[in-house]
Amino acid sequence: MFRRGGGRSPAALVRAVPGPAYEISFDGRPLTALPGQSVAAALWAAGILAWRTTREGGSPRGAFCGIGSCYDCLATVNNRPNQRACLLPARPGDVITTQEGTGHGDLGI
Repeated sequence: MFRRGGGRSPAALVRAVPGPAYEISFDGRPLTALPGQSVAAALWAAGILAWRTTREGGSPRGAFCGIGSCYDCLATVNNRPNQRACLLPARPGDVITTQEGTGHGDLGI
């Protein structure tokens, strides 16, 4: 049984054995991700809770619904803005950057 502070992780409880970790980056900071993690899950695992700012006001945003309905988790991944981080599988070498506003500022659109 899972107990707070009991020392058994959810992965251990289900006997999950993920493949080897690989490197991705967020705003130039190297992070590790595991096979099967979404970009949002990899960011969460690294303690990163926000990777977008709103169009008006610049308020920080991250994952909210976790199922791709709310669009709060939009991120720029490999220079492609407006990627739903909760649905996008992390891939080795992915470069994730904080998305500001519409995500098109650096693209001249």
